[in-house]
Amino acid sequence: MRSSPGAEEGNGKRRVFWAIMAVKWTGGHSSPILCLNASKDGLVASGAEGGDLITWGEDGTPVGHMQFQGANDVTSVVFSPSCPTKLFASHGETISILDVRSLNGSLDNFHVNEEEINCLSLNETENLLASADDSGAIKILDLEKNKVTRSLKRHSNICSSVAFRPQRPQSLLSCGLDMQVMLWNLQKARPLWITNLQEDETEEMENPQSPGQLLNPALAHSISVASCGNIFSCGAEDGKVRIFRVMGVKCERELGFKGHTLGVSQVCFLPESYLLLTGGNDGKIMMWDVSSEIEKKTKSPAKHTHRKKTKRATYTKQEENSASITDVEEHGKISPKLNIEHGEKVNWLLATQIKGHQSILVADQTNYISVYPLNEFKMS
Repeated sequence: MRSSPGAEEGNGKRRVFWAIMAVKWTGGHSSPILCLNASKDGLVASGAEGGDLITWGEDGTPVGHMQFQGANDVTSVVFSPSCPTKLFASHGETISILDVRSLNGSLDNFHVNEEEINCLSLNETENLLASADDSGAIKILDLEKNKVTRSLKRHSNICSSVAFRPQRPQSLLSCGLDMQVMLWNLQKARPLWITNLQEDETEEMENPQSPGQLLNPALAHSISVASCGNIFSCGAEDGKVRIFRVMGVKCERELGFKGHTLGVSQVCFLPESYLLLTGGNDGKIMMWDVSSEIEKKTKSPAKHTHRKKTKRATYTKQEENSASITDVEEHGKISPKLNIEHGEKVNWLLATQIKGHQSILVADQTNYISVYPLNEFKMS
């Protein structure tokens, strides 16, 4: 795969553009792909509309297929880190446990949610599985007892994303279309901390809204926690990305910035780093390095006083995928290290190793997976 550079200058900033075509994994699904996950052995699983689940080898070849009864959308897939042949998948209100070596049927099924599940998260000790659904409820399934041990009901609208914190198996984060982000300790039935993204604008954003531009409500679509377990990100319909720090039993907003022109549908921290991938309804994928800002806030803390089932967006479709890398950042603003004009609304982002190289896997409104090898981009 080859890429060709170009450059432009303006407003004191120099950008280098790298035109690149994504590798496309085809031949698996016949409908839009909604979710992705990868095992530590390099196997990739994808779930799609209509109950379709596919497993893929590192060369992009489909190696397994399952069609769930009822044809409910497969909305989330999660591999077990300790047993990479075990896969958890949500479809409709059901969670299925699968053995990817033989996708003839499920090892087990759990019907624990009352409405469609949007997201699954497995804790590090692999004894608890959280499932967030359209009613706003989060069910905590104890995998050793095979039963629900907690039902967390505080979101007043769709709970779109949920994530266990690394190194803290009893600590959970959630966000929803009620514009709220919550921190939970599973020993309690109530959240330790709640913030409303629409109201939590006490700080001026790094990139303020342009005058006259319509401000969309801050419906929260996606949460991702960095490997340290204390820093997490939330992407919302207002196009903003927010970075929070967990401080004991509460959280503080460390940073807020905007790069997408439409809602941020996905956020994803790269493993063992503060590099953050974001994907939007504008068809863009961006990578941000928030490490310097986080370290700056650590040394001198500042004072802090759906996918709503809308999966399609309108924008100009790109003829080819292209990316821009910011060489020089504007003073006082965060600029993306990588800007990919993907061209389709992003349903899911995954950063994983493919053939020994860090890659970005993208699920969108098409029936194929797009793969961007990060070594193709010469990031400064």
